[in-house]
Amino acid sequence: MAFQTILSAADLKKNLDNPEWAIMDCRFDLQESELGYQEYIAGHVPGSLYIHLDRDLSSKIIPGKTGRHPLPDKNVFSERLSSWGIDNLTQVVVYDNNNGGLAARLWWLLRWLGHNNVAILNGGWPAWDIENNPIETGESTREPRVFIPAEQPQYIVDAEFVEKVRLDPDYLLVDSRAAERYWGINETTDPIAGHIPGAVTAPYAGNLDDQGFFLKTEMLKERFDILLEGIPAENVIFYCGSGVTASHNLVAMIEAGYEMPKLYPGSWSEWITDPSRQVEP
Repeated sequence: MAFQTILSAADLKKNLDNPEWAIMDCRFDLQESELGYQEYIAGHVPGSLYIHLDRDLSSKIIPGKTGRHPLPDKNVFSERLSSWGIDNLTQVVVYDNNNGGLAARLWWLLRWLGHNNVAILNGGWPAWDIENNPIETGESTREPRVFIPAEQPQYIVDAEFVEKVRLDPDYLLVDSRAAERYWGINETTDPIAGHIPGAVTAPYAGNLDDQGFFLKTEMLKERFDILLEGIPAENVIFYCGSGVTASHNLVAMIEAGYEMPKLYPGSWSEWITDPSRQVEP
């Protein structure tokens, strides 16, 4: 059985010794970038490799041009996947300690390169740890494999495309950040507060219950049915602060039975690099 959206700690535990499964630890702290690695060394799901948001899942920032987490080059990233022991048949499991908001970046990157068998550990590291599941310390390794990318360019839009359709009623632009950041009330990360004019707010945290697990499939479907109001998934564009946590909404939409919507990877932190682009409020 292939997992393509989320999976439980119980399902992961059954497959810890499966060589065709690769487990990726994506814990990360935006304010303390090495904290996630330190936590990984102290204890992680057995066999999992540590994946760093800045170094492994992003390319270098170009000041005044890119957002905070530019997409990695597809060929460079494919080589990384190969070095992590991932080929085109590997079942990949990703997890973090942020309700899947960071692990979703790796989930989306794999889907972008045509690899659908990737799933987020539901509840993340806290769910694994609290159930007294096996834990490994130090670093884990995997034998390299060969990953061949099959890029899906239709999954991505750029700032120019967003500018063209942001007020088009046939499209829907969705801000995945917390509502207070959308409204410009409490911006603690980027130098300009607000949102892209025409965007609606749908924080990715709305996909979760009080314990940090994804809502049941039917509840996710209800959430996005109300949000989209009949607009086809391919005309829905998600963004966030830097193109990372917006992917959580994409995972939830696929889990709810929708086709893959689009992602604006540059997101708010790229949008505001050009003073000619409008912002609200």
